[in-house]
Amino acid sequence: MNVRELMEALSAKSETYGSTECLAADITCGYTCDLLSWVMAHGQPGMAWITVQTHVNVIAVAVLMEMACVILPEGVALDETALKKAQEENLAVLMSGKTAYELSGIMAKMGVPPPSE
Repeated sequence: MNVRELMEALSAKSETYGSTECLAADITCGYTCDLLSWVMAHGQPGMAWITVQTHVNVIAVAVLMEMACVILPEGVALDETALKKAQEENLAVLMSGKTAYELSGIMAKMGVPPPSE
């Protein structure tokens, strides 16, 4: 599954406009967490990361860990600096009105695995 397919399944929209290349990235696993240091310890390439954090450090962590996308639940949006950085880094950031719990459940039902140890 790629980011575009996940976006459609979650009824999410892309907050980062521009290249559609980032929407073709493959999803390898999913994760839900708001503590950046914890995510850095468990992040993996291809991860779809659900968080309510909206600042530029989220983008830095996602890029550093080579994640496929960041998913923002409950209608939260990136701040201006983070949005610009995500676009520069060609990182897909999805936005949904659903809760993190709902998004995680949908991803699990779709067969998106948790990160491997």
